Amino acid sequence: MGDWHSRPGPQVMKELGGNRQGLSEREAAQRLEKYGPNELAQPEPPGLLPRILGQLKDPMILVLLAAAGLSLAASGGEDWLDGVIILVIVVVNGIISITQEDHAQQALEELRRMSSPQAHVLREGARRQISAAALVPGDVILLEAGDLVPADARILECSRLQADESAMTGESVPVEKEARESLPANTPLGDQVNMLLSGTLITAGRGTALVVATGMDTQMGHIAGLLLDSGQTDTPLQRRMAEISQKLSFLCLAVCAVMFGLGLFQGKELLDMFLTAVSLAVAAIPEGLPAIVTIVLALGIQRLAGRNAIVKKLPAVETLGCAGVICSDKTGTLTQNKMTVQQVWLTPGARRRDAMLAGCLCSDARLTWKAGAPAASGDPTEGALVVAAARDGVDQARELERFSRAADIPFDSARKLMTTIHAREEGGWVAFVKGAPDVLLERCGRTPKGAITQSDRARITAANEEMAGRALRVIAVARRELDSLPRRPEPEQVERDLTFLGLFGLMDPPRPEARAAVAKCHLAGVRPVMITGDHRSTALAVAKELDIARPGDWTVTGSELDFIPQEMLEQDIDRFAVFARVSPEHKMRIVQAWQKRGKVVAMTGDGVNDAPALKAADIGCAMGRTGTDVAKGAADMILTDDNFSTIVAAIEEGRGIYSNIRKAIHYLLSCNIGEIFTIFAATLLGFGQMPLVPVQLLWLNLVTDSLPALALGVEPVEEGVMEEEPRDASSGLFDSQFSLRLAWQGLMVGGLTLAAYFLGFTRLSAPGMEGAAANTMAFATLTLCQLFHAFNVRSENRSLFAQGVFSNPAMNRAFLAGLAMQLSVLLVPPLQGVFSVTPMNAPQWLTVLALAAAPIPICEWAKAAGRRRAGAAVPEETAVP
Repeated sequence: MGDWHSRPGPQVMKELGGNRQGLSEREAAQRLEKYGPNELAQPEPPGLLPRILGQLKDPMILVLLAAAGLSLAASGGEDWLDGVIILVIVVVNGIISITQEDHAQQALEELRRMSSPQAHVLREGARRQISAAALVPGDVILLEAGDLVPADARILECSRLQADESAMTGESVPVEKEARESLPANTPLGDQVNMLLSGTLITAGRGTALVVATGMDTQMGHIAGLLLDSGQTDTPLQRRMAEISQKLSFLCLAVCAVMFGLGLFQGKELLDMFLTAVSLAVAAIPEGLPAIVTIVLALGIQRLAGRNAIVKKLPAVETLGCAGVICSDKTGTLTQNKMTVQQVWLTPGARRRDAMLAGCLCSDARLTWKAGAPAASGDPTEGALVVAAARDGVDQARELERFSRAADIPFDSARKLMTTIHAREEGGWVAFVKGAPDVLLERCGRTPKGAITQSDRARITAANEEMAGRALRVIAVARRELDSLPRRPEPEQVERDLTFLGLFGLMDPPRPEARAAVAKCHLAGVRPVMITGDHRSTALAVAKELDIARPGDWTVTGSELDFIPQEMLEQDIDRFAVFARVSPEHKMRIVQAWQKRGKVVAMTGDGVNDAPALKAADIGCAMGRTGTDVAKGAADMILTDDNFSTIVAAIEEGRGIYSNIRKAIHYLLSCNIGEIFTIFAATLLGFGQMPLVPVQLLWLNLVTDSLPALALGVEPVEEGVMEEEPRDASSGLFDSQFSLRLAWQGLMVGGLTLAAYFLGFTRLSAPGMEGAAANTMAFATLTLCQLFHAFNVRSENRSLFAQGVFSNPAMNRAFLAGLAMQLSVLLVPPLQGVFSVTPMNAPQWLTVLALAAAPIPICEWAKAAGRRRAGAAVPEETAVP
């Protein structure tokens, strides 16, 4: 902002080449060309080539490319099908990933355009409304209560102007502004009362100001610039995928080496064994896995967008599933961000209408009507009184016709009172006063029944304390009849001998859905924590009502937090449920303390100075409605409805997405283990021919690795997913139980395939056709077996029949498509020659179908045994398909 606050007003106007009538359109256009649009700079997106090369950094992709190269090299370029198929899959995966990232960025751009503010500006002496992006230095802007300040500006004139600068300075109450001529050059930002900061909100009054800085030259722009080059950390999913890639790379190399050495030891041809080893390496790599994971994450982003959450990067979706702590703001996230009158207390003899009249007329807020319901613009507290009066039948606009406003004494923090003086329609004058109950009570000498007594004062004080004890913000109202209108109303002259009318108890009520969302958090093992700039009593009351603060939980304020060493905070962090009157710096400490305890932390924020904490959190959640562009840029996720329940829904979706990715990996790897076991066992046992030829292996991967795995990726979120503890982000994907399931189910698939091969070779083939029949039966059994096995993987523990066999339409379509593809290869003569298969007779078909369907009863028995061991009571009634 420079030192615009310290220069005299005329000098500022002269240096910026402005005038009180505003710029001409021509001059504004020239300056817009010179200074650029009034927008925060976005990080320069990488070009297409760097993004393509970025895809190659994935170890899984590198393994696939190496396998393609080996396949092409081993065949001498003649049998190119293996390598080309793998290369095509790599290219498709890259296209999908880049396209989905583009879609996410487009969604963010659309959100930014939707929330783009407007500005009222003087151009050539006329008031106009333009996009804030079109403002330039030297423009004269007009501001009133409810407006967002569109650029840094020097105040030219104002009346009772107040600005909420909490987004920039952390100041929790509106700041009173003045058109002061100049201030000392070293005046802190929060004390520059003659300046307005871009991104702050006008809460009361009106003013005219001269734009001194736009875009990245504003104070908000300076902070935004610090975030543009900050790095990103890997998410749990990225770490898990790296783990899978490394293990599979080792497995491929080890299996190839063993197979190659074993073949040479048995005296087989060097080239034949090399081709067999390469084919086995291709089978061992689930080449569809990167594409499957990307697509599942992309579909998750689409589902989350439908639930009011925009995720900026694909892997961040999965991070949600690890979240163990949600650090949430109170106002607008857990509450409705709408001050509401909860209670009206009247002094004996007072009429409710008189109190409502005082509340709505002694106000700078203005009543509006939206869809037949009362609303208000201006200060939230004043607006609540105006709306409450309207609901009681006291319409502010109509009452101002009867009581026209003639003068006022604005509110100030020292007096804690506000007064307006009105001319009666029938003649005479009346003053309405509102403010702090204890202060106002001292200025009152009467009640509607007569002179105020000590017992009256005691009753009023007790009512005030009772409301305050329930964390209500209490406003008192009074009135006084005047004989004449004072020439220059002064507080000492008007605010005395008042007639006390009553008390209003206000609060920002919790969102109706917030309590259920908090309950779901507790059930899911996710700790909800309230972090707010509000007072301790107010925050604690809301936290108790929502069950965030439970018996034994602690509450701490920012000032108390300053005296707690970080080591002690880390030690006791799980005891705190509410942090009140905190600053953004405190948010950073809270996030770091939870992370030190090994928790994945979600943090909400909306202000510019929340950006560092959003960046430090594992899941930064910016507010889509009230959040600044800087906060949105630093966040991982944007809540378009600013709602706490959306975070909880996103965590549930994240858990479901991770579960689906795990199912896809389970399916792919167990099937590939079956393929490896089939070929490895055949080699080890000295079979004269391999049960599967390379083209059949690649066809298997095409038929069984893509569509069924994708169908698992869109599996609905399982019941009970929010009844489990959060997954440890540092734990490996391949835990002992998961690895054991992969192993025995892979051996099951391979064993059934070898059984088909053995029966075809020894029992079910015509003389001279043993090898061809055995190969065909093994190929058919392995393919169909994997298609049936996909149904087993839909749940790790729950019975397929309890889920509903046909309850996932995508799986039904994938099974039918795979079945049709495989039957075409087995039955269509031209394709039979391409894939080295022969027609099968009825006994062979019956044997293949029996062996292929066997995984379903085998896995059902294993699941039932596992549930009995775990003591889990899972309903076994069959669902309607």
